[in-house]
Amino acid sequence: MNAQLRRRLEMAGRVREFLRAHKMDGVGEGLGLAKLEELLTRAEVLASQQRSGVVATRSSTKRRKNLRRALQSKLLLYLRAVGAVAAKETAELGEQFQVPPSNASQQALLTMARGMLEKATAHKDVLVKRGMSEQLLDDLAKTLGEFEQTIEATRAAKREHIGASADLEAVAAEVAEQVKVLDGLVRYRFGDDAELMGAWASARNVLGPFKPKAGDQPKAA
Repeated sequence: MNAQLRRRLEMAGRVREFLRAHKMDGVGEGLGLAKLEELLTRAEVLASQQRSGVVATRSSTKRRKNLRRALQSKLLLYLRAVGAVAAKETAELGEQFQVPPSNASQQALLTMARGMLEKATAHKDVLVKRGMSEQLLDDLAKTLGEFEQTIEATRAAKREHIGASADLEAVAAEVAEQVKVLDGLVRYRFGDDAELMGAWASARNVLGPFKPKAGDQPKAA
């Protein structure tokens, strides 16, 4: 959540507390507060979804980096080395096990690695005879599956974050409109009470409550 949006919702929260503390009579006032309560509850849910999306994106991205490192520096490197030796017996394997470049896209890495796994599975006996661990293919298949899952997890998390952010902006706009309505009601109800109107102005200050200076203390009568 950006700072401007957060301040706007914090302001609405202060407005809600003011209205709770200074109950007003009349159906219009009651409905106005109820609507604000509803909007703020919705905003809290969306903010939580937004945070969840960010956390999930970071988590899947971190996991994918670790899996990519394992693929490029261990599993595929090992397979390439065995393939180079096996190529002496089966020439066609010489070009089949090339490790993707470090700057390859996620999808390119996945496609190339799956191609290597397919070829290695087809020539498993030859590769095992030349020093490949039989466990390598299982580990490679598992790692590629997890890698693909992190790509989809990141996409889903971003969709959740983007959707929640858009909805949150819309709700915040409704909150601002509702506060304007409530401002009119408060002025109508308490307009002659300077102290309450000062507290109301402080609550509605988007940057935060007013902080009175030392020289602003009221003088004794």
